[in-house]
Amino acid sequence: MESNPSTMQEQSPSCQEITMEVHSVVPPPHKSTIQKLKTRLKETLFPDDPFRQFKGQPTKKKWVLAAQYIFPILHWGPNYNLKLFKSDIVSGVTIASLAIPQGISYAKLANSSFVPPLVYAVLGSSRDIAVGPVSIASLILGSMLTQQVSPTGDPVLFLQLAFTATFFAGFFQVSLGFLRLGFIIDFLSKTTLIGFMAGAAIIVSLQQLKSLLGITHFTKKMGFIPVMTSVFHNSQEWSWQTILMGFSFLVVLLVARHVSMRRPKLFWVSAAAPLVCVILSTFLVFAFKAQHHGIGVIGKLQEGLNPPSWNMLQFHGGHLGLSMKTGLVTGIISLTEGIAVGRTFASLMNYKVDGNKEMMAIGLMNMVGSSTSCYVTTGAFSRSAVNHNAGAKTAASNIVMSITVMVTLLFLMPLFQYTPNVVLGAIIVSAVVGLIDIPAAYHVWKMDKFDFIVMLCAFFGVIFISVQHGLAIAVAVSIFKILMQITRPKTVLLGKIPGTDIYRDLHHYKESVKIPGFLILSIEAPINFVNSTYLNERVLRWIEEYEAEDPKMQSNSSLRFVILEMSTVSTIDTSGVSFFKELKQTMEKKGVELVLVNLVGEVMEKLQRSNEAGDFMKPDCLFLTVGEAVATLSATIKGQSSNDV
Repeated sequence: MESNPSTMQEQSPSCQEITMEVHSVVPPPHKSTIQKLKTRLKETLFPDDPFRQFKGQPTKKKWVLAAQYIFPILHWGPNYNLKLFKSDIVSGVTIASLAIPQGISYAKLANSSFVPPLVYAVLGSSRDIAVGPVSIASLILGSMLTQQVSPTGDPVLFLQLAFTATFFAGFFQVSLGFLRLGFIIDFLSKTTLIGFMAGAAIIVSLQQLKSLLGITHFTKKMGFIPVMTSVFHNSQEWSWQTILMGFSFLVVLLVARHVSMRRPKLFWVSAAAPLVCVILSTFLVFAFKAQHHGIGVIGKLQEGLNPPSWNMLQFHGGHLGLSMKTGLVTGIISLTEGIAVGRTFASLMNYKVDGNKEMMAIGLMNMVGSSTSCYVTTGAFSRSAVNHNAGAKTAASNIVMSITVMVTLLFLMPLFQYTPNVVLGAIIVSAVVGLIDIPAAYHVWKMDKFDFIVMLCAFFGVIFISVQHGLAIAVAVSIFKILMQITRPKTVLLGKIPGTDIYRDLHHYKESVKIPGFLILSIEAPINFVNSTYLNERVLRWIEEYEAEDPKMQSNSSLRFVILEMSTVSTIDTSGVSFFKELKQTMEKKGVELVLVNLVGEVMEKLQRSNEAGDFMKPDCLFLTVGEAVATLSATIKGQSSNDV
């Protein structure tokens, strides 16, 4: 914080006499290498300090807290009561009515919503998340596996790979949580996800044209061009009955979604709409024998709970690499969505969600699910929104949903035999259309054009290349942006705001003025091996530009001091230290003195170590603020001028 001048007399921008208290610059407290490493690891792996709750507690209490930390159900379970159960049972039945038709639509595996919710209810820390299959994970899983294995040509192998990929997705998620590496998913920026989700929503919707148009021979490729080529190439297979039914129910679903968005209290309209459409369309097909008039039905589904599938997991063979790659991609995407959903509703209800615990909960949920005939599941935003609006109070709503789905699997599956495929396609389209967030894209455009380019890379990459390549391109462009910011950091020319001792960017604050004889620069990034050469060249160019402004080089305005404001330089490495040494040597040849202002602890410590000879960091070249530096050095210049006279 800059100190206020005790007295100030301004004669002109070129002649100032300021009396100011100058604070001494002191070195930081000494820390051993072990202490520094411990602090760095703690901030990297344990930024939330999860062990603080155990401090000062007796041994028995620590065991109880540990059990509650691992199994959050032990935290809220003892205080559970009938009032909470009434709210949870309503929300659980509501999301089950949404989960059943969505589960059938996504994979004809409705029990994907049966086992994972039970696991999450025990291990999850969010009260609002409703877990189950989601469209994006289904798309990625299907698109990556069908590149090598046909689900119709070899359905057994396809299921084996799907369950194996789910296991690897869960294993990867658990590993991230256990090793406290959740920051890795932050490489998927919000702008990347906006473009990715929109592109994936369009690809998913285009895939449903097979059901919505009644096409029999449809491409297995996922790209925009192959799909549209297949649609118009097989136009003779279009069925007007299928088109009429499909788009009629799609309009109903979209209207129901719009009503619930406009009036949140009517959340049950969009929640019940898919199940109502399934029941109504199934009745119409059965009553009018529509399956004999060009409308395809899903046929007989397996009744009862699917058997365990641990014997179907493939950890060897030629497709192991495919399963691992698919699990990695789907694991990252589903984890990102699940944690984002949990944090969103936690902020709304003013409670905290532990990201690393969520990773372990979602990962174990998928590992267990892979052994019980379930594929990748996570917390879906649409389903969680319904759960939240329905009044869920605890994770017990997932247990209610699981029991409801289980009853459906045991006793009601034959009722879905005449459900038309076209309605399932309409349900998927209505579910993914909300992923196209045009207002968010417009906001990105207004805020940051480069982020908008990243978003477009993800969007067009998914549509025209593939899901995984589109995501990889967007992440690569985002990393390139970060590298550009690191390798080419900003250096800002500072000037003084008249009447104060505050120094700000000359281009930002037009009223600020330069101080004759001083070049004041702010470096706005850490200094390391990737940017030290650039910074050296940039500072020297600033000096050349300063000298070029006054070709006559009058004695009262010639450059005497270069002040580097270092408050935003959080760290330096060996190359950074060399940068200061080389810069000081170069400026000494020009008769200019280097002054450093507001050094943070780590930077000062490393510069001190390199200053053993005492010829680099002199006390009269270190200051706490720019104001103190200018006041002190201006007095020095004035004193020298008086002596010369």
